[in-house]
Amino acid sequence: MFKIVQKRVLNEFVTLMKIKAPFIANKVEAGQFIIYRVDEYGERVPLTVADRDKENGTITIIFQTVGGSTSKLAALNEGDSIQDVVGPLGTATEYDEGIKRVAVVGGGVGCAIAYPQAKKLHNMGVYVDLIAGFRNRDIVIIEDEMRAASDELHICTDDGSYGYHGFVTNKLKELIDSGVKYDMVIAIGPVAMMKLVCQVTKPYEIKTLVSLNPIMVDGTGMCGGCRVRVDGKIRYACVDGPDFDGHKVDFDELIRRNNTYKNQESAHKCRITGEVRSNA
Repeated sequence: MFKIVQKRVLNEFVTLMKIKAPFIANKVEAGQFIIYRVDEYGERVPLTVADRDKENGTITIIFQTVGGSTSKLAALNEGDSIQDVVGPLGTATEYDEGIKRVAVVGGGVGCAIAYPQAKKLHNMGVYVDLIAGFRNRDIVIIEDEMRAASDELHICTDDGSYGYHGFVTNKLKELIDSGVKYDMVIAIGPVAMMKLVCQVTKPYEIKTLVSLNPIMVDGTGMCGGCRVRVDGKIRYACVDGPDFDGHKVDFDELIRRNNTYKNQESAHKCRITGEVRSNA
């Protein structure tokens, strides 16, 4: 069992939890993830580790409530325990030697995954522009943490209610066109957003890493559920990734596969009992 030592509700849909997991906290690096089960009957759900504290033996996860399993997790409180937390899984992000300036682009709850990338690079002495996109001001998360992990933080909102009025791709292109020279761009968030970021960077031949989020079950490469097509070849995000060269990813295929179980993944909350049930 893994004890929840801190819980913060970041907005109506997004929750932060610190979980006691000393082994994982000691080993996990930026880009890696865990798989949790709330209880013995729960499904296996992958989540990227947003932060770690070696000294206190905790890891931080930030998740959006979108279905039955995340609803069950969000219902837990400090002092409660999670049945299983397995990790670290996946391959840690690899950075080229000598990089001087990097743009880290996050979209929505994907900013929770962009944050550890920015923090790692910032601690390495790399100049970090963190571009974080949200629909509106009300759902902005971990702003203070992102600001501390970057040299320049650009918050973008679709409706202009906070920060830059426009999409992260518009801000990224503006920075590039203004003369900023990036050695690398890291994009993390909705698949469509990552695809558009790659379309922005490709004409400038800027190396672009994306963190893919295909359907995943076991996290060890056994099931094959997380297969993605990269440079025309099949790769498995749980062991070969989740980071890949964005200019070689077949995003259209990834979008189709991620929508396979869209109806089953949605959840229904009973207005009488309050119980959350998946449609699966």
